[in-house]
Amino acid sequence: MKKFYLQDYASIQEAVNACGRAGGGQVVIPRGEWRSTGPIHLLSNTELHLEDGAVVIFSDRYEDYLPVVFTRWEGMECYNYSPLIYANGCENISVTGNGTLIGNGQAWWPWKKLQAQAAEELCYSERNGVPVEKRIYGTEAAALRPSFIQPVSCSNVLLEDFTIIDGPQWTIHPVYCENVTVRNVTVSTHGPNTDGLNPDSCRNVLIEGCTFDTGDDCIAINSGMNEDGWRVGKPCENIEIRNCVMNGGHGGLVIGSGMSGGVKNVFAHDCRISKTMRGIRIKSMRGRGGYVKDVRFENLEINDTEDQALQITMFYDATTVEPKADTPSDFSNIVIRGVKGKGLKAGIQLAGLPEHRMSHIMLENIELEAENAMECVDVESLTMKDVRINSPHDTVL
Repeated sequence: MKKFYLQDYASIQEAVNACGRAGGGQVVIPRGEWRSTGPIHLLSNTELHLEDGAVVIFSDRYEDYLPVVFTRWEGMECYNYSPLIYANGCENISVTGNGTLIGNGQAWWPWKKLQAQAAEELCYSERNGVPVEKRIYGTEAAALRPSFIQPVSCSNVLLEDFTIIDGPQWTIHPVYCENVTVRNVTVSTHGPNTDGLNPDSCRNVLIEGCTFDTGDDCIAINSGMNEDGWRVGKPCENIEIRNCVMNGGHGGLVIGSGMSGGVKNVFAHDCRISKTMRGIRIKSMRGRGGYVKDVRFENLEINDTEDQALQITMFYDATTVEPKADTPSDFSNIVIRGVKGKGLKAGIQLAGLPEHRMSHIMLENIELEAENAMECVDVESLTMKDVRINSPHDTVL
């Protein structure tokens, strides 16, 4: 493999471009502190390799992430500020090595309070007939923060071994990608909406050996939001999550709420979750549509949650913008087995819609110690086997 050493070029992007012109290779960032004065746009057959002790600090100037690029922002297509590391339509791309990426997210986090008008406009764009090419943002007035790492429509993506700190919003956000591996990555970020990892309408994703401490969900599987998600119609499917650790955040292992394109064939196992608001969470609301089916969670340890260890709900109410449709979601064929937990505010909540119940839910070999035991409403074909919740309060069925 041909190597391109950063010290031989004026910027990281120039080294990546040289690598791309040569047909591919490895861009090596050596030990030391390096400044990226703008986004890094990866090219096909290119590996960005962070040597031990390498630290890349990204610019905190918003204008450095222009011009706008095609992206998906919270499940909706638009043109916005470039993600800090971005690729579109590439194959065989990777970010590897034991270095650190620092996103200067603190410069962007105040925008959380400013984004409401643009987020609402974008959310209703599909309903109002606004084509994607006219959904152009990338201004301080709009205040839509970019993701940290976002490959779009890429295949054979590898993210391995590095640490990533404090991005603007969602941290690792592959969109429309196939054959994605995220291995031994550490995410530490504590701003608003700073999810750790969001596979979004992707196929064949492996997440293993990763550690998360986030300001929102640790791992959240998505597939588009409302009408825009229905139009694209790409599910997130064939996802395996194993041997990961979640040390803080809103949810540990999450599906939704932006799952309007559907989520299926998910297997999460042998993970440890602690000090999150919730452990396992599958969430939707009236108007999302889509489905979640053929999902298994196995061999999990969930401790010290602020709310439920296990929650499957169609009453999610913390969305950026309320949907205008009434289309319900379908939740079916969900298996949760081999879960242990202590220090829990609540054990289990299953909440379907009265007019559209969730179905075929199996809970097996679950042992929890919780202040509140279990709430279950509007569920069909619920199977419970060896479920024990040590709680001073009654179960509501």
